[in-house]
Formats: sequence, C-alpha cells, structure tokens
Amino acid sequence: MADGVGGGIEREYGRRRPVPRSWYVLLGIISLNGLFQLTRASGLPVWVKPALAVLMVVLVVLGLLYQRRGSTSTGAEGVTVRLPVGVRRRAWHDVYDIRVEDNPHRHGLLQPQRLAWLYDTEGRRHFLPHVDDLQLEALGAEVADLRAAVARHRGTDWERRPEVEARIRRRAGRRRAWWRAYVGSLLVFLAMLGVLVVQLATDRTPRPFLLLLCVPLASFAALATLLNLRWESQVPRHLRES
Repeated sequence: MADGVGGGIEREYGRRRPVPRSWYVLLGIISLNGLFQLTRASGLPVWVKPALAVLMVVLVVLGLLYQRRGSTSTGAEGVTVRLPVGVRRRAWHDVYDIRVEDNPHRHGLLQPQRLAWLYDTEGRRHFLPHVDDLQLEALGAEVADLRAAVARHRGTDWERRPEVEARIRRRAGRRRAWWRAYVGSLLVFLAMLGVLVVQLATDRTPRPFLLLLCVPLASFAALATLLNLRWESQVPRHLRES
C-alpha cells in the first residue's frame, strides 16, 4: 500500500479471510437438495422446473465468482471495481464521497455488518467489494484514507453539496421502491403458486399463465408505480434531512 501519483492512493481490497470449507459444503448440500426437490415436484407447468433450476445454478455461479473475482482497487486514475461479471471504473474527479453504511441484509457471522459505498457526483451509489468490516479490521481508517485521496485530487476538503445530496436521496428512495416492489411481487408469485397447487389437487382447471405470470407482473407494476410516486417516504432514515 502506498500513495499514488497525482493525488491518488494505491490500495487492493480482495478477500483476506478465507471462506471456511464448511460453507462450500453447506452450499453444495443446499443446492443439491433444491435440485432434488425440483425433480420430485409434480403437477407444475413444464417450464417451471427448468427455469428454477437455471436460476439456482446462476445464483450459485455468481456467488462463487464474487468470492474469487470480486475486488476493489485504487490508483492514480481512480477506483476500479471488479464484479463477478464486468469491471467498473470511476476517476477521482467523478467521486463525490465514500461512506460506510450498515449492511441491511446482514445475517450470520459470515456477513459483514458495515459496508463501504462510493457515491459519484451524479448521486449514483457503487458497491465496493470487500471494503467492509469482515475483511478490514480498521474499516473506518481505510475509508478515511480514500476520502483524503479524493480531497487531494479535488484540491479542497470535502464539503456537502446540496444538489448532490438531493440526487442521492432521490436515487435511494427509488432504489428502495423498486426493491420493495420486487419483494412484494415475489410474495404474490409464491401465493399464486400455492393457489395453482390447490387447483391441481382439487381437479380444478389450472391457469398457470394467469397465476404465475400475469398476476405477479401486474402486482409488480402496481407496487412499483405506487412506491415510486411516494419515493420520498422510501428514503432510508440516515439519508433524510433533519
């Protein structure tokens, strides 16, 4: 680790603490059990089984790729983020702030409690892989160094910019609105799946296209429209103006 040329700072953040082998064993057992249960399920539409199997495989592959490939690096040019698929770069002059925030999806000992996010001058938020309290004991100090590098490149100390903060709040509200619409439509899909099973069990005429596609899509559209119209109420508490 060293200071870079032109006000940058050289850092490489990858997985420092190895994932226990038991985690991979557990992941394999869960995946195989899920595939086994799919083969046993009966009465489902023909396309449901392969679709769920493909989704399960994709999620497992993306998770494994993140563990091996995901990283954050910084240098004289700015910040580079390597994701399971693709690479994203942000020049120092495009960085508004780097913040540490609570992980809203933390569950268990293998999940970080605090994550670092990069906010650009347009108010967009970018995840920084492995810049978290699970991989870094001094997360606050590391982020302070990165913020200092941003300030050196800008030539002035960080200061709040109301127009950027407004964009951040708006994007955060809409992001949460889309997420809640997705979760709501997923719950509707599961409920409709239960209705379909009941129809099949009671010899009623099944309507899989209506129940598993039309109703969830309609619920997603309705929820997304409603929540996006009320995006201000979706802004996380720590971003709301006092």
